[in-house]
Amino acid sequence: MSGHGERLRHALLQRSARVGIVGLGYVGLPLAVAFGKAGSSVIGVDVDGERVTRLKMGESPIEDVGSDDLATLVAASRLAITAEASALSDADAIIICVPTPLGKSKEPDISHIVAAADTVAKILRAGQLIVLESTTYPGTTEEVLLPRFTARGLTVGEEFFLAFSPERIDPGNRRYELRAIPKVVGGVTPRCAELTQVLYGQIIDRVVPVSSPQTAEMVKLFENIFRSVNIALVNELAIMCRRLGLSVWEVIEAASTKPFGYMPFYPGPGIGGHCIPVDPYYLSWKARLAGYEPKFMAFADEINRQMPTYVVQMVVDALNEKGRAVRGAKILALGVAYKAGVADVRESPAVEILETLLAKGAQVSYADPHVPTLTIGDRRLASLPWGSVDLPSQDLVLILTNHAEFDLKRVAAEAPLVLDTRNATGFLGPRPNVIRL
Repeated sequence: MSGHGERLRHALLQRSARVGIVGLGYVGLPLAVAFGKAGSSVIGVDVDGERVTRLKMGESPIEDVGSDDLATLVAASRLAITAEASALSDADAIIICVPTPLGKSKEPDISHIVAAADTVAKILRAGQLIVLESTTYPGTTEEVLLPRFTARGLTVGEEFFLAFSPERIDPGNRRYELRAIPKVVGGVTPRCAELTQVLYGQIIDRVVPVSSPQTAEMVKLFENIFRSVNIALVNELAIMCRRLGLSVWEVIEAASTKPFGYMPFYPGPGIGGHCIPVDPYYLSWKARLAGYEPKFMAFADEINRQMPTYVVQMVVDALNEKGRAVRGAKILALGVAYKAGVADVRESPAVEILETLLAKGAQVSYADPHVPTLTIGDRRLASLPWGSVDLPSQDLVLILTNHAEFDLKRVAAEAPLVLDTRNATGFLGPRPNVIRL
């Protein structure tokens, strides 16, 4: 190993290396706290001034990081929070965790990666390790980051080190927290991979090396596309079961008793979050550049994206059965986050569902203990306090997110009509006023 690599390896093992995190959101902030708690000195950089101010005060904006832990690290100067990218010049290892959304035409938008890479390139020096964690198409690390860094006159694998390691954080998942989730790493060179393994070995129980950054980039996409395809399958099964007078939930429960060759997926009102609705487009875009038109992923995405429309039609049908029109109907949505236990509404199907119901003239309100306000079009709604919600006055209660805070026995007992898209009330058995997806 080169002198630069050996010195960095020693510093990483001794916890004397400073770790820089670019982007302090759902991925970056848990990493920053984990490295700080492991004994490293951490520099956290974010372009959002308001977020930086809150973090400096020890206020965590996400559920997976406790404010007490954050405040302790900040007070002890183990975690420095700043909006000044120049602070990264003091970091020995820099991890990039910036968003990778889609453009208006569903093409990959890697502008945040490019901006972060340009920022790092300005302060890049010999002896630094750079790791990209942002989900992106195969080839990004070597096609976008590497040329920017080598333009500084440094040699990768000798003077600086570069790798890709896909984030695998599952927000709100208390069973599989950061340390327990194996970390895939792909280095541009073997030395890059080795140093990246040492870096993550501080905070992750198991690090899994692969042959290249492209392989690591593909691993992340495949993991989430696998979920997207299987969710689409079970969503279509739910539609078919309803047509056939069957309970898709009973079918899934019975199928789950098979100890091999099957794993359960569950239907819902649509897909949401920062990964599953986005990742198929990153891979399909890259595949088209290589001359292949992917069909299976596109069909799965089509099924998933039509689920909000299907749920709205279920609302219309349920109200019609009671002799009630959608226009003027009082509809209460329980949960607007894309999954239980989080405040994230990115790509949440609830937004589309509520927007459509509002357009149809419904009187829509919502309760979500994790999301105090929600913007839908030009409207800004405020969450109703769950404890004081008047369920009997609603024409329909629509369960979109199965938050643990909801008293589902109360919902089933007091609401005149319930449409449950998550089988949240399934444990109560059949109820005449409850319709399940």
